[in-house]
Amino acid sequence: MQQECPSITDLMLLMASSIEDVARAIDQEDAVRLIDKILASHRIYVAGAGRSGLVGRAFAQRLMHLGFESYVIGETITPAFRPGDVLVAFSGSGETRSVVDACETARDIGGTICLITATPDSPIGRMADCIIEIGNSHLPNEDIPSDFEIRQLTGQYRSVSRSFAPLGTLFETGALVFSDAIISALMEARHCTIEELRDRLANVQ
Repeated sequence: MQQECPSITDLMLLMASSIEDVARAIDQEDAVRLIDKILASHRIYVAGAGRSGLVGRAFAQRLMHLGFESYVIGETITPAFRPGDVLVAFSGSGETRSVVDACETARDIGGTICLITATPDSPIGRMADCIIEIGNSHLPNEDIPSDFEIRQLTGQYRSVSRSFAPLGTLFETGALVFSDAIISALMEARHCTIEELRDRLANVQ
């Protein structure tokens, strides 16, 4: 007998409720600190791997729409990082090897590191100037490799959570909502208009 599929609406509402809990738990002073560092930066670089990397890319795109000079680490057109630049890292575990390497390089150059994570006490967290905690991490097995590429090839995931938000979904969705909220705050801080944003939208596809 086929098991009845749970209500998609109920699952969506459960996830929305979880995101609300995440939002209420975010430290507002940390959020303001992130905004201040972005506003004071020369350029903003974004790093992330896997789905977290996709959230980071969306954030970098929105920063560009607001008129910031923003780049994604690893892209062919990304220029050299300089002192005074900010690196915003999206990493639920805070220890994905490729993101750790990018943060270490940025730190050595003299840049500022801002981490959006579920694991503040992590290799990136210990070098970050600003940390935003999104939810919390439940790592089922400390022996799972920290290298994202290895985890992807072997199917070993660090951020397995409840069935309604599997494989890090709660962190990634929370990070996406949080980053969009930061964009809204930056839009207000810079007094950007919708017309200004429209002028920066892609018109060659």
